[in-house]
Amino acid sequence: MATRAKIERSKADKPIQQRLLEGMTYELIPLKNLADQSAHLPDGATVSVTCSPAKTIDDTIDLCAEYADKGFAVIPHFAARMVESEEHVTKIVRRVNTIGIRKVFCIGGDAEPRGPFTDAAGFLGSFLDRRPEIDVVGVGSYPDGHANIPDQQLADALIEKQELIRNAGLEGYMATQMCFDAQVIAEWLSELRAGGVDLPCHLGVPGAVDRTKLLTISIRLGIRHSSRFLKKNKTSVIRLLSPGGYNPNKLIAPLSSRANDLGITGIHCFTFNSVDTTEEWRRKSLKKLAN
Repeated sequence: MATRAKIERSKADKPIQQRLLEGMTYELIPLKNLADQSAHLPDGATVSVTCSPAKTIDDTIDLCAEYADKGFAVIPHFAARMVESEEHVTKIVRRVNTIGIRKVFCIGGDAEPRGPFTDAAGFLGSFLDRRPEIDVVGVGSYPDGHANIPDQQLADALIEKQELIRNAGLEGYMATQMCFDAQVIAEWLSELRAGGVDLPCHLGVPGAVDRTKLLTISIRLGIRHSSRFLKKNKTSVIRLLSPGGYNPNKLIAPLSSRANDLGITGIHCFTFNSVDTTEEWRRKSLKKLAN
């Protein structure tokens, strides 16, 4: 209870909030509206391109190559369950090196396995064994838990991935999946830190997205059993539907005051390809912080 009171009474740290917003990563989904929405990205932005179960990892890498050619920093998502074979891993590494990609993001994914990998750690070990010419590896994390994976198993997996990244001599970070409760995130991070997870944290924050669309995506995106998701994440859903709706700053502002002690170093923004409204929100927020 003391921790809850502390974060609810704390004031936002404006310089940290400004730094987080200025360095924000824009997550993009390979959908039909991607080309139009990409026009709203700021020059030189960092874009993180997801793996769509309806497409392939190679499609994700193709998009990253296009963004890299336009001057963007790119982070391809590699979903372990979409990797077809060990030979496919070799091909992925070859393409990463050829394009000059320096950061990658590895997740397990929710698709049926297309090859030998069922989780991020298994793929990550195989990927790093081939010594890709990269600097940074990002991995997923779950403040609100996962519908199908026990909390302790999630924590153990983070430790395993942390060690794989460290043993490869690379930098790492964890990006959080959607959670609309700043206090839940703070308490979850405190427990992880006490348990030995020291990967820098990038807050997974939905952008300025219509809340009906956001709730629909929260339930459907990568989740097999919606009823289990609602049960596991009822606090987040209630907050999303509360008067005033969703505002990204309601997460970022209170957590900025504890960013240093919790190891929060970035924002991974789920734009859901609403880049126009998300970028408008970011610019307005930065202007307000500067005043």
